[in-house]
Amino acid sequence: MTTATDRLLHRLEWRVVRRLDGRLQGAYRTAQRGSGYDLAGLREYAEGDDARHIDWNVTARMDEPFVREFTEDRELTVWLVLDRSASMLAGAPGRGKDDVLTELALVLARLFARGGNRVGALLYDNGAVRVVRPGVGRAQALVVGVAVGSTRPHARDEGRGRRRRKAPADDAARPTDLAAMLESVASIARRRSLVLVVSDFIGTGDWQRPLARLTHRHEVVALRVVDAADDALPEVGVVVVEDAETGEQLVVDSGDPLFQARFQAGVRARDEALVDGMARAGVPVHRITTDGDLAQQLVAVVERNRGRRA
Repeated sequence: MTTATDRLLHRLEWRVVRRLDGRLQGAYRTAQRGSGYDLAGLREYAEGDDARHIDWNVTARMDEPFVREFTEDRELTVWLVLDRSASMLAGAPGRGKDDVLTELALVLARLFARGGNRVGALLYDNGAVRVVRPGVGRAQALVVGVAVGSTRPHARDEGRGRRRRKAPADDAARPTDLAAMLESVASIARRRSLVLVVSDFIGTGDWQRPLARLTHRHEVVALRVVDAADDALPEVGVVVVEDAETGEQLVVDSGDPLFQARFQAGVRARDEALVDGMARAGVPVHRITTDGDLAQQLVAVVERNRGRRA
């Protein structure tokens, strides 16, 4: 029987996947960085080569150092780290950040879970973690998609035309702990992997340190899902604003120039801290907007990442 997830994946395969198919080759490092299991040959040692690959028998015979080269292991293990927190609800119904995350999860799982690549997922929401163990093929993309749908802890508020999260009282006051989210994937990703973090990165915690530790072992790429509501507050007079993460409410005059200036300063400070922290860890951050064409944005992501490999 065809499910809603299957129908969505089929539509994305036509709209997005076929436009990206073949573009991923060369955009990411392989699991073993060229030090796979099959010996390909020998060559003279060059500065910067790993000393562990020196063939000491050949080196002794030739009286100069030689290193072994291996056939590159092309198989990837990919982990999708998916932010399921309340702040991901921002955006218009049907095209909010949560909807874009769902599409990203399906597209990325479908693209990578082929040709022997194994894709797993970690779904994180304020300490609640669900893990989808790595698998291959289209069926694995559906497994990831079903997990995303079943862990959506939100309900639509039809009267306001937005969605809000129904959370337990003891959870509603806690913003997303980004550090804990990164530590969770580090604890389950045993072999070297490509880690794709899909989040709006709105939260707390000293996430720079666990991110740096994660990058020592894995290649990490951040896909930051952004909606216009994250960066601007319309001037509509006196309104009650609510923190999507904590539920805290505050009455403000949205038309007050001083308030608008402080709001924009806070947005800039948040963005600068994110970019600076990611740059220091060597992690590329790619913006995925809710109002943009998903295929075009992912093509741009692949091209930028390929440029970093060159």
